[in-house]
Formats: sequence, structure tokens, C-alpha cells
Amino acid sequence: MSIIRTEEALRAVIGEAPAGLQDKNIDHLDHFAMVFIAKCPFLILTTADANGRCDASPKGDAPGFVHVVDKKTLVIPDRPGNRLACGHLNILSNAQVGLLFILPGTSETLRVNGTAELDAAPKLLEKLAARGKPAVLGIRVTVEECFFHCAKAFIRSALWQQDAWPTEPHRVSFGDMFAERRQLDQETARAIDQSIEADYETNL
Repeated sequence: MSIIRTEEALRAVIGEAPAGLQDKNIDHLDHFAMVFIAKCPFLILTTADANGRCDASPKGDAPGFVHVVDKKTLVIPDRPGNRLACGHLNILSNAQVGLLFILPGTSETLRVNGTAELDAAPKLLEKLAARGKPAVLGIRVTVEECFFHCAKAFIRSALWQQDAWPTEPHRVSFGDMFAERRQLDQETARAIDQSIEADYETNL
């Protein structure tokens, strides 16, 4: 095993970044970023606690669900979830966050890094309402870094090419998982799955 532990060793393997590439990184949301965010229905929010333990959480809604306040500020509406609050608790102990905006059919992604705080102002939550319900919280992000990421990962994975998709969607059964881990019977497993499906329909 040969573990890389220094930047010098890393650069010996991957080489140096092309000259001028860092110029694509800016400290605010420009016009290109704002247009992308306005079209985006999905992002991944990454957080870490005070000890560096990380969490990545999907956030999604209708295109443009993220509210851009200005070139240095955006707000992500938080909708009803499982209430484990993994990312929220991380933000309370370590404000640094990373966002990855993904637009279906577009292979480039938008990356935004900065600091976050949890905002429960009623007027803001009403502004972020969807399906007749206000947001639970607003995750307010102050932008420190913004840049577009190239398309190579999506090209390699053929993610947007339907002929590369599985012929049948992979089914995830939380009921089966709980049944195996807690030694529950199949009737209970099915009841868990039915409860989750009902929540999908009524609690978005």
C-alpha cells in the first residue's frame, strides 16, 4: 500500500493544474451562476461537524427553488424530512458548507462554497413556500467561492443517456432494511414501506 500524505507526493502523481485555471473561481454569484441556479431543481448540500465528520444531503424542488438574495447570498428552503437534522446540527457547530447544483440534461455542474446559518424568520419561510406550505427553515448561505465544474464525470458515467440506464429502476426498501437489522417480520416490513410511500404523497 502506498498512501499519499503530502501535496508534493500528490502532485507527483496527478501533476500541476493548468496555468490560469484558478481564474474560473470567483467569490460571488455572477450572471452565469444565477441563471444556472434559477433553472436548477436539485442540489447536494455538504456539511461537517466540529470534528470534521461529514454529511451530504440532497435538496430538491421545482426549478429555481433556491432563492438568490444577491451576489453573495442565497437561501435554500428546507422542507419536511426525517428530522434527524444531520446537516442542521453540523451547521450549528461548523458553518462551512459546500453546494453542488445539478441540472438534468446538463453535464456541467455549479459548485458553491461558503458559510451557512439557519433562518426561521416567518416572512422568509412564506417567501420560500411550495405546494401551499411555508418552508420549515431557510438555510442562508454566504458565498465565498463559486465555479462551474467540467462535464467529465457525467460523460464517463453516461448519467443523462437514457440508453445507459438500467432497464428496471432499483427499488430501495427501507422496510426490508429495518426487518433485517431489527429481526422484524415481513408484514412489519411492508407496513414500513407503505408508511414511507404515504409520507411521500402527503408530506413534501
